[in-house]
Amino acid sequence: MHYLKSYFYTLLLCTVFLLTACGEDDSKKITTVDNPETVAIAFFDALYNEKNVEKAASVCSPKLARLILHYRSPAAVARHLFNMSYDKVEMRPDSSGVKVREQFKGSTNITIYFDGYYQDSRIKDVKRLAIIQRDGEWFIDKILKDPF
Repeated sequence: MHYLKSYFYTLLLCTVFLLTACGEDDSKKITTVDNPETVAIAFFDALYNEKNVEKAASVCSPKLARLILHYRSPAAVARHLFNMSYDKVEMRPDSSGVKVREQFKGSTNITIYFDGYYQDSRIKDVKRLAIIQRDGEWFIDKILKDPF
């Protein structure tokens, strides 16, 4: 009887483990996509601070997502697409450049200011993104040329 009881508990434990493993992994997706500034910050945070290429690509248009996933590593994306590397970085959007009128048209350009460190050197930079809206959600469509 003791053998049957331990078998039952082992089976129950395995079933619970398998069911929890089958759930969708939200750590690989950015779920807040209702604001273009939030999407831009979440994209760069996933890329530079979380070091997660799949999560960053989850808020990109299909063409840009393919390009980002092609590089496979966050360091390669940072080096080749943005020409900037950080060990740790803080980002903030330029909220003065976003016009409510542009957001209702379904597209906007967002400027992000970076302030971080790479190998004990402080680096400040600026990047601009073209963001589009589809079905009420915002997606990064293009990386724009440096404004300066």
